[in-house]
Amino acid sequence: MNAKKEKEPKHKETMARESQAIDVDDEDGGSGRTIVVDWNGPNDPDNPKNWSFRRKWAATAIVSAFTFISPVSSSMVAPATETIAAQFGITNDVIIAMTTSIFILGPLSEIYGRSRVLQAANMFYLVWNLACGFAQNTAQLLVFRFLAGLGGSAPLSIGGGVLGDVWHPEERGKAIAVYSLAPLLGPVVGPIAGAWIADKAQGAAGDGGGIGDQSNMWRWVFWSTTIVDAAIQVAGMFWLQETFAPVLLERKAEKIRKEISGDAEKGASVQDVKTVYSNEEGRTMKEIIQRSLTRPFTLFSRELIAQIIGLYMAFVYGVFYLFLTTIPTIFMEVYHESSGIGGLNYIGLGIGLTLSSQLNARYMDKIYVYLKNKNNGVGQPEFRVPAMILGSFCLPAGLLISGWAAEEGVHWVVTDLGMAFVGAGVILTFQSMQTYVVDCFTLHAASALASISCLRSLAGFGFPLFAPAMYNAIGFGKGDTILAAVSIAVGWPAPIIFWKYGKAIRMRSKYARNN
Repeated sequence: MNAKKEKEPKHKETMARESQAIDVDDEDGGSGRTIVVDWNGPNDPDNPKNWSFRRKWAATAIVSAFTFISPVSSSMVAPATETIAAQFGITNDVIIAMTTSIFILGPLSEIYGRSRVLQAANMFYLVWNLACGFAQNTAQLLVFRFLAGLGGSAPLSIGGGVLGDVWHPEERGKAIAVYSLAPLLGPVVGPIAGAWIADKAQGAAGDGGGIGDQSNMWRWVFWSTTIVDAAIQVAGMFWLQETFAPVLLERKAEKIRKEISGDAEKGASVQDVKTVYSNEEGRTMKEIIQRSLTRPFTLFSRELIAQIIGLYMAFVYGVFYLFLTTIPTIFMEVYHESSGIGGLNYIGLGIGLTLSSQLNARYMDKIYVYLKNKNNGVGQPEFRVPAMILGSFCLPAGLLISGWAAEEGVHWVVTDLGMAFVGAGVILTFQSMQTYVVDCFTLHAASALASISCLRSLAGFGFPLFAPAMYNAIGFGKGDTILAAVSIAVGWPAPIIFWKYGKAIRMRSKYARNN
């Protein structure tokens, strides 16, 4: 039996030697050597892009798990909001909506390393998510949710940077398909579990007993996600390794500096040791902090391509979260289902998300390679746009089907079908745009995703706040028709703009052009 050895794909990348000595004049007019540290050739095993597929997928899986668990928390509380409102005496619809949406509002940033920041941020989320289960009033719950969101927001931006670090463009589509599915599948899984917890707590919410009482079963919404997140945190400690090239090369440079400092002869002949990224951007602590805090906002304020993508993704994400907040009301008030049974309807949304994601993952890279070959072997981020075209049709179709089916009281299967189309439209758009961003800003992908995700999170926070007032005033049919009309007005021209003018816009970008 002949065993075929799996061949790693070959990619045309030019990399310098691990280190090279350059003669420069020192301050006294003499000559000193500057050692510039780079990868040791194109096949350097320390380069994350040359890791084995198993090692790459391990990093992808852990980052996706980090990205999955925080949206679970953000949406798992939705079916229990009425119980929480009853226990804490909340009567304002906006405040009730904020118990769900305030979670995803948090600053996003890029620090000089991926792994440590992701794990530290996740630990911060874990602590405050646990604290949510012990909240004794509305103010505490909102503050704890906000603080948990600060930690939970990090994987949404930094995770994309990890994938840009380890995957080549020809391989990146499948990885980002998994990664981008996680934050959208989380709001599907969360409410299903949360609905059954809410079911246990309903009817006893006003008893005001201790934490162990039946009226406080909603607290397990937070405690259960904390337990799962603790397991993910432990897995991350073992399998999530550093992937950011400037940090890895800086570590190699630091080893060389220590070797030189212990050798007087070498120390006298070497003036400086730096990495190939040192000239591009400083690596001192002051420069790192200043750049990390300002680059995402600077990039968004100055880069037109980031602004266009950010606005489009913010709209889609806002519609998605607005849509999520209406699902419990539809199935409890229109179809008279309990919280637990009503929560099962999220499966329809999950089917649309998962099937579309898997199909897109299967063909995204193939379409990219096909278009690249037609373009004389030169890949372009615009080759990710075809998936967005299909998504721009699915989203408004799903909104119209689910909205009018609920309005007219049609069988719940039709409403679930509309939800599946909404899920398909959202995931196809997200996967296309996130891959586009990573292809544009590979080295600075975390900063680019942070700037875009910040606006996206604001939309996810703000859109659900006006949902109760809108649907109470005009109903589900007209409300979703308005959203569908705006989705058509915004979504249908978007693929054309990116396909025809994306490259010209990117060429005006400092970071995308250099990348």
